[in-house]
Amino acid sequence: MRVTALLCIASACVLPAADLPIAGLAYVRYKVSDVEKARGFYTGILGYNAAFESPTLVSFQINERQFVEIAPGLGQEEDERLDHVAFETTDLYTLRVELNRRGIPVTMPQTTPEGDRAVHLTDPDGHRIVFVQYMPGSMHRKTAGQPLSAKRISTHLLHTGVSVAHEAHGLAFWRDKLGFTEIWRGGPEGQPVRYINLKTPGSRGDYIELMLHDQPPTRRQLGSMHHICLEVPAIQPARSEVLKRGAPQSTEARIGRNRRWQLNLFDPDGTRTELMEPKTVD
Repeated sequence: MRVTALLCIASACVLPAADLPIAGLAYVRYKVSDVEKARGFYTGILGYNAAFESPTLVSFQINERQFVEIAPGLGQEEDERLDHVAFETTDLYTLRVELNRRGIPVTMPQTTPEGDRAVHLTDPDGHRIVFVQYMPGSMHRKTAGQPLSAKRISTHLLHTGVSVAHEAHGLAFWRDKLGFTEIWRGGPEGQPVRYINLKTPGSRGDYIELMLHDQPPTRRQLGSMHHICLEVPAIQPARSEVLKRGAPQSTEARIGRNRRWQLNLFDPDGTRTELMEPKTVD
């Protein structure tokens, strides 16, 4: 006991490197040029209800702990539509102590406009990353127990993609400092690795997909790199359903490099939503 106590004092009682208190993806927020047109995609095509909204935000509920959100204000000449990616933490204080110990600059905890507690940081490529702890009475937690849309194309936000210019820098941040675990990597046939999947700590299985590039991405490429992936049981029924709801008839399913059936949909501003089956094809 004495040795344990001394170790606790020496380490400030922080967690081991592999045990950051991260449950998984909380939400991904995009900027849009027209909220009503975007609503037509996220509600009309994907089937999500607006869990809550304000003049500066519409939050669509995927399940009781995951959301995709849109904010107005995307300029005509603005290429970047990703506002930020949020991961849910079960212990914001411990998380911040451990991030500081690992040398990751992070803000002081603050209350978000939605009523949750959060800290903010920036990844090596300049993306805003948020760690959020849902709080009783917040807009996100008030949705718990409310009826979920029966038209939801998916009930699980499986991963989100972020662009990464330097593989080594990306892995040093996401894998080495945040403790995410690499589960797959690949790329177009005959080309270098372009995608690296890193699973969050915790048991949900959510992950981030590093989208590697060696040239500045175009607007169209950014819209594809900064995507969300929604897990569906079977791709063909999902495709039939989104076609009925008005998705372009040219929307086709294919087997990706990870050997899973998938298809791509795009909101009015060109931000990609990927639908993907959970199992690989033999």
